[in-house]
Amino acid sequence: MRSTLTKAGCWLAGALLCVSAAPAATPTEQGPAADPAYKILAFSKTAGFRHSSIDDGLAALRELGGGNNFTVDATEDAQAFTAGNLAQYKAVVFLSTTGDVLNAAQQTAFEQYIQGGGGYVGVHAAADTEYDWPFYAGLAGALFHSHPHNQTARVKVEDRAHDATAHLGPTWQRFDEWYNYRSNPRTTAHVLASLDESSYSGGNMSGDHPISWCKDYRGGRAFYTGGGHTDESYTEAAFRRHLLGGIRWAAGMTEADCRPETGYVPLFDGSGTAGWKQAGPGSFTLSDGTLTSQGGLGMLWYSAREITGDYSLKLDWRMDGDDNSGILVGFPASDDPWSAVNNGYEIQIDATDSADRTTGAVYGFKSADVAARDAALNPPGEWNTYEIRVTGERLEVFLNGRKINDFTNTDPARSLAQGHIGLQNHGDGDQVSFRNVRVKTSGGTQPPPGPRTGPVKGVNGKCADVANGSSADGTQIQLWTCNATTAQTWTVPGDGTLRALNKCLDVSGGGTADGTRIQLWTCNGTGAQQWQPQADGTVRNPRSGKCLDAEGATWNDGTRLHLWTCHTGPNQKWTLP
Repeated sequence: MRSTLTKAGCWLAGALLCVSAAPAATPTEQGPAADPAYKILAFSKTAGFRHSSIDDGLAALRELGGGNNFTVDATEDAQAFTAGNLAQYKAVVFLSTTGDVLNAAQQTAFEQYIQGGGGYVGVHAAADTEYDWPFYAGLAGALFHSHPHNQTARVKVEDRAHDATAHLGPTWQRFDEWYNYRSNPRTTAHVLASLDESSYSGGNMSGDHPISWCKDYRGGRAFYTGGGHTDESYTEAAFRRHLLGGIRWAAGMTEADCRPETGYVPLFDGSGTAGWKQAGPGSFTLSDGTLTSQGGLGMLWYSAREITGDYSLKLDWRMDGDDNSGILVGFPASDDPWSAVNNGYEIQIDATDSADRTTGAVYGFKSADVAARDAALNPPGEWNTYEIRVTGERLEVFLNGRKINDFTNTDPARSLAQGHIGLQNHGDGDQVSFRNVRVKTSGGTQPPPGPRTGPVKGVNGKCADVANGSSADGTQIQLWTCNATTAQTWTVPGDGTLRALNKCLDVSGGGTADGTRIQLWTCNGTGAQQWQPQADGTVRNPRSGKCLDAEGATWNDGTRLHLWTCHTGPNQKWTLP
């Protein structure tokens, strides 16, 4: 699973400053498993603004290296960028570099280093660097545009499986200098965390504001974090662990799925288990946004929706040790877990077993490509990401972004054309955890029904209305006498959203508290814009587990819509187009 690394001495030339790692990091800042020894280069040359936090950043890198078996060579001399010298490093950290810091020959050497499998870690002002070098712009993912004053903001953690963010909760309150970027990296990079622009002033990215991301780039690995402006960042335990995770991934010490990801609908986002049912013995606990199996043999299955046609199912999982579980797909609705086993397929999670019954196998039918699986697999104690992709009767399995199995069903009784998905709880002593279950459908062999358009009717026969017919982001949604205007014309496109005026019904800031305002916002594919009609007439936001609600008890024209704990009262009953 881990590559073998060689040691190399510190490179010195001319006026180059080169400093090796020193004290050990605290235990909370250690990686989940012991990594083999490796080296990184910390580069902090500035040709523009110079951050006072660079010295603190270097000290933090040395401490992290001392506790996690890597050596840090620090330099501001661009002469370090030669093919021969860079070859000894598993990753190069651009620590708040600014301006044009490399000449043409040095740029070429660094491009060759990345193309040969090298790693890049960009910290804060690394995005304020080399504006005229297209390769670097692609590597960094996005370049600096502007920033407001330093302030506290709420960070939304979108990926809790990557080693840089797995230690964080769903949200992260931080004080820093929050960059706006010239472009949105979401279509070319995998976003790990984004800013809630409603939680601070000065964000200008229309409500979709990535702040940390990773990507595979031209043969190498690239990680960026927008944090790290302040001196205090580098004594903040959560930020230091975030930085460590980015280094470990860029250096190839841990695996993750860093492919761009858009269009997925959450089935379980950590906020609750609405739509899920337990079948058979055992159960799952829910803590810190994480489902963990106990007892069994049983299954937690998503009963609210049968998936039809082609789809991609993604989820994050972690074993604590030699544990056993699996992902079940393509089975008919049933509260008998054996029905899922006998009528669908199980994608296995198991540290040790025969080839057709271990991690990545289609259980009992086809072994994973063991070499590919071993190269992609993180060990017990670390998170992994599965993509299970169904195209017709073809079932492909990707582990941390790498394809490890390709199976075609030929049994009509196990057809993958439609069915449910489930998480197995295998038995006593088997503890496997799950996060962030999401799906993207494309129709495939069974195209979804076309979009439906019309009013959304609620209490007292009034309609959900965009205040003043304004399409501006943040416009309040309210009750109003039905009038058939565009402000009351909603579309149900089949992707879980509700749309009016070419924008989406949105929970402000992705909030979960009772009373959070419901507004119009540019569609961005987040859980704040997902809505599930329920059999009892309510419309639920699965991220929060709460309902679309008309405020108060009188419900006249102008009554605001907000989020509220579901109680099935008349002000929570809605009729959709």
